[in-house]
Parts: sequence; C-alpha cells; structure tokens
Amino acid sequence: MNLCTWYRQQLYFITVLLIIILQSFSAKVFAQLDTVNINLQQAEKLFIENNLSLLAARYNIDANRALIRQAKLWDNPVVSTDQNIYDNQGGFFKHGNNSGQVYVQVMQLIKTAGKRNKLAQLAEDNTTISAEQFDDIVRTLRYILISDLFEIAHQLKLKNVYDSEITELQKLVRGMDIQLQAGNISVKDNMRVKALLFSLQNELVNVEATIIPVQSEIKLLLKNNDSVFIKPSFNYYLPDLIKTVLPERQQLIQTALENRPDAKIAKTQLDYQTHNLIYQKALAKPDISIGTEFDQHSSYAPDYVGLAVSFPLNILNKNQGNIASAQFNIKQQQVVLDAQNAKIVNDVSTAFDKIKFYQQVNNLQQLDFSQQYDKLFQNMLNSYQQRQISLLEFIDFTDAYKDSKLKLLDQHTALIRSLIELNYTVGRDMIIINK
Repeated sequence: MNLCTWYRQQLYFITVLLIIILQSFSAKVFAQLDTVNINLQQAEKLFIENNLSLLAARYNIDANRALIRQAKLWDNPVVSTDQNIYDNQGGFFKHGNNSGQVYVQVMQLIKTAGKRNKLAQLAEDNTTISAEQFDDIVRTLRYILISDLFEIAHQLKLKNVYDSEITELQKLVRGMDIQLQAGNISVKDNMRVKALLFSLQNELVNVEATIIPVQSEIKLLLKNNDSVFIKPSFNYYLPDLIKTVLPERQQLIQTALENRPDAKIAKTQLDYQTHNLIYQKALAKPDISIGTEFDQHSSYAPDYVGLAVSFPLNILNKNQGNIASAQFNIKQQQVVLDAQNAKIVNDVSTAFDKIKFYQQVNNLQQLDFSQQYDKLFQNMLNSYQQRQISLLEFIDFTDAYKDSKLKLLDQHTALIRSLIELNYTVGRDMIIINK
C-alpha cells in the first residue's frame, strides 16, 4: 500500500466517524425533546395571546387614543396678580380702603377657526395609522409563523424520506456484514453500501440542522420557552390544492388594495397630510384671549373691574412656511401612495402567477408516480439482496429514488408556499389551505 492510498483510507474513515458522531448527536438532541403537536388554529391563538410585539403595538394604539382626548381639551385659564409688599403709608402688607394695591386678572385663551377640532382630527389620524400598523404587524408575523410551521412540516417530510431509506439500508448493511464474514461478498461492495448509508446520514444531519433555527423562531413568535419540539399538524389534501380554482387576478388585486394594512396606512397618511394642511391654515388665524381684571387703587377709579381682550395682529407671520410645507407633504405622500399601490399590484400578480405555475408543475400523475416509486424501491432492494441486479445498478437507483422523492416534496411545498404567499399579499385568506 502506497502512502497516498493510506491517506485516502484514513480520510475516509475519519469522515465516516464524524458523520456517525453528528448523526448520533442530532438524534440525541431530538430524542431529548418532548414533542408538542399543534395545529394552525392553536398556533394562531397562542400567537395573538403571547406575542410581545403585538402587545407593544396595542399600547401604541392606546397612547394615541389618549392624545385624541388631550387635543380636545380647552386651555387652562391664566390668573395673574400683583400686590404691594411695602409702602411708606401703610407699611408691610397693608391693603385697606386708603392704602395698598391689589391687581388680579383672569384670562382664557379661545382658539379660533376650529383649531382644537382640527388638532383632534390629526390625533385621530395618528390613532388610525397605529391601528393599521398593528394589523400590518399581525399580518406579517402571522405569515412568518405559518411559513415556519409549513417549513418544519416540509423538513420533517424530508426527514421521513431519509429515515425510511436509511432504515432499509441499515438492514441491508447488517445482512451484508454477515455475508462478508461468510466470504460471499467483497469488502469493496460492503464498504460501498456503507458509504452510501453514511452519505444519506450526513444529508439527514443537514435536514435536522435546518429545523433548529426555524423551531427557535416559532418559539419566539409563540413566546414558548419550554424544552419541547413543536410539531405542526396540518390537514390538507394535495390533489384539492392542485385543482384549486383561483379568483380572477383583478378581483384579487382589488381585494388587496382594499384590505392590506400597508395600503390603508399609505391612504391614511395622505389623509393626515391633507388634514395637516387644513390645520396649518387655521393656525394662521389669530387666537383671542379674553378675561376680566380687578384693580384696587392704580386705576382712574378705586376697585376698578374691567374686561380684557387680546389677540395678535396677523401681519408679519401668517404661517406661510408651514402651509407651504404641508402642501409639499401632500404631493409627496400621494407619490408614496401610488408607489405602494403599484407594489401591491405587483405582489399579487407575482403570487398569482406562481400558483398557476406550480399547479401546472404539480399534477395528480406525479402523486401516483411517487407511490409506485416507493414500491419499486422495495422491489429493487429485494432484487439486490437476491443478486438479481448489480451493486452499481442498486446504488444508481437509490440515488435517483432519493433525488426524485426530494424534488417531488420540494414541488409540493412550493405550491403550498405560493398559496400562503397569495393570502399574505392579498391581506386575507382567499385560499383555505388547512381544513
């Protein structure tokens, strides 16, 4: 044996050992976790009840509602007073009929041009935006939650493919070990099948590693800190999804424009800028302060009671800058609204086209083929054990079987993901995936 061959053998056995260790560690990690089965309705209920981002958004709505009440309040009256501390005639704090001076004024600010109502309208617009932002957070996080649950379900299906093939190969390897000891097969054939088994086990490790961060995100969304494995439970019939008839494209677009929270946010922000222009024009109107005053001795008559009225002369500052700024903000927000609507139209059209494509790619013949392929795999395994086919034929078929099963699962999952995406882009569940 030359040195190069020896190194290759050592590298091969080290690789095999690492794969066995990773497979064993991964199996222990998943085995140590209790499994909690959860359906989509239960997950959404826990999500609404426990998600901290939603709780923070709710408080923001309440805070803006409080500002509506604040905007409607009148300004407090202002009391001013002036009185003597000492004079030469009366001494300290003397306030008699013939000595001392007392002045008291009470003023109330009266806002003109409906400023309080207009300011309250702006606060109401902000509250509406907060509520729509809350709906948008719910919509986005719900989409992430459903996508993650279906991703876990998809990865578990991939895991089942690997587990099934690995289980059969492990049985084959145990039988081949006995045949090797009896001298009926070569070491090369025995190691080649084991290498195939180790390759599948390594790919299974990658699948299980993919599950871990998705599980972590689901637990974060549900605020679940328990050491459990959340296993999604779905109830859907794939042939029905393949044959699902979609609403018309324009109907979906119109529904999205009417229902999506981000579309409502853009529209309400345009309303806010319009109301802000009205408010800025109202600020150009002078407010009036009106009240009464009492003067004991400094007026032309003792114990003088008078009416006080004051207001600014609207000559130099007519709020021109803020009015112009509000006008430009309306134009800017109109462009933002148009861009948002164009994005929504594109999102819905893309999701619609994806579903049509994946419905064509997936078909009922593929489902029948998948079931027949499973039976064929078992037949090929039996044929190899009975020496009716060669090792090379068996390995080629095993690789092709695995690749075909994985590709079929990917296509099925892609169809479901496109349906989830359509519901998300429209802003409501147009297609019921889980019965």
